Amino acid sequence: MKRSIEDFPVRIEQDVAWGEMDSFQHVNNIVYFRYFESVRIVYFGKVKIMDIMKNLQIGPILAETQCKFIRPLSYPDQITIGAVIDEIKEDRFLMNYAVASKSNDNKLAAVGSGLVVYYDYGKNQKAQIPEEVLKEIHLIQKS
Repeated sequence: MKRSIEDFPVRIEQDVAWGEMDSFQHVNNIVYFRYFESVRIVYFGKVKIMDIMKNLQIGPILAETQCKFIRPLSYPDQITIGAVIDEIKEDRFLMNYAVASKSNDNKLAAVGSGLVVYYDYGKNQKAQIPEEVLKEIHLIQKS
């Protein structure tokens, strides 16, 4: 399914920094994972994951991540970074990401995903996603 940045219910905007470019004059590949992390943490804030984690001592841990580069980004540009959860299981969810370039008519520059597993940090084992978190995720997905 081909998506646009508007298909992602949680979005943030930021400028491309000069220092994010590499010697090939485009944003270095590793920087995209920072972009994904930034929107993931904003998403977590919207669903109150960190607050719930403080109370229950269970929370998310990134199990795997990947990125597909579509077109290069370079300075100066403003980007929109989006996140959506497309698949939820008892103890994990798949978050998909996109990075769109304002200077390129909001076309996607990269897409990626992160598998987030719920983890009991006290017991050092996987845990079920709390109902409170699931409820908040469903509310965001409908917005």
